[in-house]
Amino acid sequence: MIKKVAILANGGDVPGLNPVIRAIKKTAEQNGIECYGYIDGFRGLVENKYIRLDGNPIASGILPKGGSIIGSSTNTIVFNYKVENPDGTVEYKDLSDLCIENFKNAGFDCLFTLGGDSTQKSGRDLFVKGMNVIGVPKTIDNDVACTEITFGYNTAVSVATEALDRLHTTAETHHRIMCLEVMGRFAGWIALESAIAGGADVVLIPEIPYDINKAADAIKKRISVGKQFSVVVVSEGAKPKDGEASTYKANIDNGTGISVKFSGAGERVAKELEELTGLEARCTTLGYMQRGGTPSAYDRVLSTKYGAKAMELAMQGTFGVLTVIKNGRLDYVPLEEVVGENKKLGAVEGGTKESNVRLVTKDCELIKTARDIGISLGD
Repeated sequence: MIKKVAILANGGDVPGLNPVIRAIKKTAEQNGIECYGYIDGFRGLVENKYIRLDGNPIASGILPKGGSIIGSSTNTIVFNYKVENPDGTVEYKDLSDLCIENFKNAGFDCLFTLGGDSTQKSGRDLFVKGMNVIGVPKTIDNDVACTEITFGYNTAVSVATEALDRLHTTAETHHRIMCLEVMGRFAGWIALESAIAGGADVVLIPEIPYDINKAADAIKKRISVGKQFSVVVVSEGAKPKDGEASTYKANIDNGTGISVKFSGAGERVAKELEELTGLEARCTTLGYMQRGGTPSAYDRVLSTKYGAKAMELAMQGTFGVLTVIKNGRLDYVPLEEVVGENKKLGAVEGGTKESNVRLVTKDCELIKTARDIGISLGD
């Protein structure tokens, strides 16, 4: 029987982390199970730092609170962990065995991993090595495989939609093109859904390389009927046909040295559209506004459902799985399915070509809806 469980969060913060933590904790309390949280995600697992959550005031009143009361780790892979030696040198070591030892010595029966593709990859690898793991899909990008929606996504779309509502008034008043760059990495879910909800005229997503002339034609068509303004949504990973996405190289702290980060897609599109249409263009990059702050009512409910389901699975002894929404209902799938072909034990990160990332497909209903109402996708 399950007597003692632990939670960790990994990756960027999203609205809904605390409601998941709350749901796991409260379901545990209802069943006489002790519940703990590792501090700062995988770092806490390595350093053996955790706090008790059931009966702890720190875990009360957190349903509407953004972020994570137990912190989160980023660029932290326990199979390739940064270690600073006494002489000041740095090396990267596989500390997965230490993590499993810490976990078992603490008496934990299950670890809940709250995160996206990379997090669930590490969760799957720890499960293969003998740790009882249950994943919960977290990302505003909505790109975790095998589930229809991740917690945090709805809030991000709501924030982007509100931004579009505000940009509309400026665009119309000053006869401008207003571009909004949103997050999403390789997936265009946030851009596409917010474009529909926010009444955008053009939306550019990573899955459909765009022809800037086609986007400009859509705006010129509006100008020809007297509409001297347009609103454009650009996903950060959008790229032109026969071109590359706008990126920069950044140092990261997981031993891989350099990581490519998305930046500048919206500014590039705004500049090119201004040249092609004659309308003044401006870009707003929404950035971290999408992932901070209080979760929407939808995300609070979704997060609570995910957390309660995860605890139910633990009590049933069902491990090595991810809680998912399938056909609108709570379900679970093996983590093996989630990681796709990225099965090499201890891989440094997810998001590889072998990963089973959930992307927008051309026959997606949202794509069809956007085209039906006249939104240009630049193709």
